[in-house]
Amino acid sequence: MTDNLRPTRAEATDVANAVLDGSDAILLGAETLRGLYPVETISTVGKICAVAEKAFNQDMYFKKTVKHVGEPMSRLESIASSAVRAAIKVKASVIICFTSSGRAARLIAKYRPTMPVLSVITRLKTNQLKWSFSGAFEARQSLIVRGLFPMLADPRHAAESTSATNESVLKVALDHGKALGVIKPHDRAVVCQKVGDASVVKIIELED
Repeated sequence: MTDNLRPTRAEATDVANAVLDGSDAILLGAETLRGLYPVETISTVGKICAVAEKAFNQDMYFKKTVKHVGEPMSRLESIASSAVRAAIKVKASVIICFTSSGRAARLIAKYRPTMPVLSVITRLKTNQLKWSFSGAFEARQSLIVRGLFPMLADPRHAAESTSATNESVLKVALDHGKALGVIKPHDRAVVCQKVGDASVVKIIELED
C-alpha cells in the first residue's frame, strides 16, 4: 500500500499468517514511512488482524507452546500456563497478573489466551528513609506484547504493603479493566499473584 489504496492478496495473506503464527506485532515499513496512504494502511492491517484473530486456533497454539517448553517446567512457566488453562476452563473475561518486572505477565501472554492479560506493575524501592515507586519502563516494554495491557499500581495503594496481595490494588486493576470494557458484572477473572514466597492462581467472580 505504498502507492495503492488496497493491499495485494500476498500482502494481506502475510499479515493474516503473522497473526495465525502468534506474532506479537506487525511492523510496517515503506507503507508508513513514505507511502501515500499511511492512515489507511494501518486501518487495513487492523481489520485483517481482527478477522485473522477469529480464525486463530488457541487450543492448538497452547498445546504446541507447552510441548515446546518441555518438562520439567520452571516454576514461573508452570504458573503462567496454569493461569491460562484455568482462565480458559472457567471462561474468564480477563487474567490479572501482579508483577514487578513484567516477566510473569509476558509468560502468560506467550500462551496467547483468548482473553486479555492485565499486567499490574507493582515495583517499590526504599532507601531506608522513604519508599519510591517505579515501573514505568517495565510497563512500556510490555506494550509490544500481544494481548497484554500493562498498568501502574497506584503508589498510595502499593505503599501500604510490599507484596502484591493488596486488595485495594486488585480493586484498582478491576476498575481499570471495567474502564477498558473487558470486565463486566458477574464476569470471572483469574488473578496471578505472589503471596510471600509462593505464587498463587485464584479465580474470582465479580459482583454488580
